[in-house]
Amino acid sequence: MKINRPDNSGPDKDKDETRGRGRPRGKKNVIDSNEKFEYETIQIIKKIREGEDLAFNDLIERYKRQVAAVAFRMVGDYDEAEDIAQMVFVKTAKNLNKFDITKKFSTWLYRITVNASIDFMRKHKRHKHELIDNYSESLENEEDNPEEILNRKKLRGIILKAADTLNDKQKAAFILRDLEGHQIDEVSEILDMPEATVRWYLHRARIRLRKELKRNYGGYLGEIYNVNALSGN
Repeated sequence: MKINRPDNSGPDKDKDETRGRGRPRGKKNVIDSNEKFEYETIQIIKKIREGEDLAFNDLIERYKRQVAAVAFRMVGDYDEAEDIAQMVFVKTAKNLNKFDITKKFSTWLYRITVNASIDFMRKHKRHKHELIDNYSESLENEEDNPEEILNRKKLRGIILKAADTLNDKQKAAFILRDLEGHQIDEVSEILDMPEATVRWYLHRARIRLRKELKRNYGGYLGEIYNVNALSGN
């Protein structure tokens, strides 16, 4: 099973392709799109449970990029992220009958992905983030200024490298909330912990990252971004 290089495509990154420029749709349309995507996923799962084994390939196609992206952000190596993604789908296949179809499948899948990534990091006891430039080319808007695109790529790489200093739970909370864009209640479900605990890990992660970024990259970041902007809810 081949997992393509991670990007941010998927239901949460819905674009208006009819305009050819990838302009975001309104919030309501994005929500409707997400609900439709989840509904279609549940229908695929029902087919798998009814014995249509080939339908599992459809499930992989729908989520392989999101899974690989989360794994990459956790472990910092593309090849290892690909291995983790494959393990995630093996675990998904083995445990799919345990999934409650009244729940959100993506939340369940993200939980498997985060846990698999944490297990991998603990087993190998190392963190390393490759340059992210090669994995980000498809994420840029065609209308963006080339210098701005380059700055964003550099910033992403710097932040991911700095995130390697966080403990596993802080890193997972930070990646899911600040990089993947999940709401606090979604992160709470994925990490299987109270929202207050998620907020605490996120708070500690942001403090640690601000210090790390200022200490190692303060001069450079000051030229293109305000490091103090790394804050939020």
